[in-house]
Amino acid sequence: MAATERVRLFVALELPSRVRSALAEWRSTAVGSRDDLRLVAPASLHVTLAFLGSRPVDELDAVTAALASSVDGLPAARLRVAGVKPVPPRRPRLFAFDLEDRDGGAAAAQAAVSEALASGGHYRPEKRPFWPHVTFARVRRGVKRVESIALPPPELDFTARHVTLYRSHLSPRGARYEALRRVELRG
Repeated sequence: MAATERVRLFVALELPSRVRSALAEWRSTAVGSRDDLRLVAPASLHVTLAFLGSRPVDELDAVTAALASSVDGLPAARLRVAGVKPVPPRRPRLFAFDLEDRDGGAAAAQAAVSEALASGGHYRPEKRPFWPHVTFARVRRGVKRVESIALPPPELDFTARHVTLYRSHLSPRGARYEALRRVELRG
């Protein structure tokens, strides 16, 4: 019996290109040439709404349809960079930009996507509450102690207008994300 082909999927809010560039520039300055952290590629900066994990490729049409219908008519998310957080705080595995969801648009999109994908059997919602954030650096394997990042993040307000279904291609150099379906939010 042949194994079913699988794809690794997630749904995210896309960041406007000017915001990705500003965050990547700040991150490069703040982290510099530290060898304890691995920087996330600028093109890979996003706000995850739902991580589906490895799914059968034959679910793609249903996942795409559920995504499109779930966010149809929702307003764009108005976000603001509110700080930098180590995750978890004591022994970080990553660093992220903490985002303020100014009008609840990101939370509304996340809830709609989560409900639609869960009802179709494509996703198991997380138990922890949704936290809008952008991961910008991961702690390298084997590193025991990580210094905090002292430089305050850039003051950025922006609107995320696209919810995107991504396929994640894993490799030893890190993940590469391929946009499979992009849905535009209102406003």
